Amino acid sequence: MSKRASLLIKIGLLLTAAALCLAAYNLYEGAKAGNSAADAAGKIDAFIEESGETCAFAPDMEMPTVQIDGYEYIGVLRIQALSLELPVMSEWSYSALKIAPCRYAGSAYSDDLVIAAHNYSSHFGQIKGLSLGDELSFTDADGNVFYYTVAEIETLSPFATEEMTSSGWDLTLFTCTVGGASRVTVRCEKVE
Repeated sequence: MSKRASLLIKIGLLLTAAALCLAAYNLYEGAKAGNSAADAAGKIDAFIEESGETCAFAPDMEMPTVQIDGYEYIGVLRIQALSLELPVMSEWSYSALKIAPCRYAGSAYSDDLVIAAHNYSSHFGQIKGLSLGDELSFTDADGNVFYYTVAEIETLSPFATEEMTSSGWDLTLFTCTVGGASRVTVRCEKVE
């Protein structure tokens, strides 16, 4: 075997090992995020239960928050079809997305809430598998519950910020596709 062939084989093995390490790291990060999210969702539910009655809200009102482990959350999103119960942070950042889904824009009160999350299987990694008519709910930090049904699932460019935030939908969920080339976007209508 020539030196060149031997070198190419070694480089191939090194790249394969690097890919396996990256895959293992992503699985670890996803599991860690899932555990953090489950813990925070439980603490938010306990806080809501302790506080008792729900509070009145107005469309132009800022959503209340609850502080859990140094982070501010606006409530809990439940996606029954995927058996997901996820806390939603009040503001998004890349570091916050590693912990839990985040409010990207809008409010449940003004019927334009947009929630972003990583594509971890414990977060929004499976939302592309939702079906039209699937039910979701969002419980705010004051205990108000908003019910939604899936109305549309689409794929958008990662640069389609205007389409994401000014869509006219009551609730929008989105996450990256594997590799980040586009965004899986789930549009939901409020159920009165």
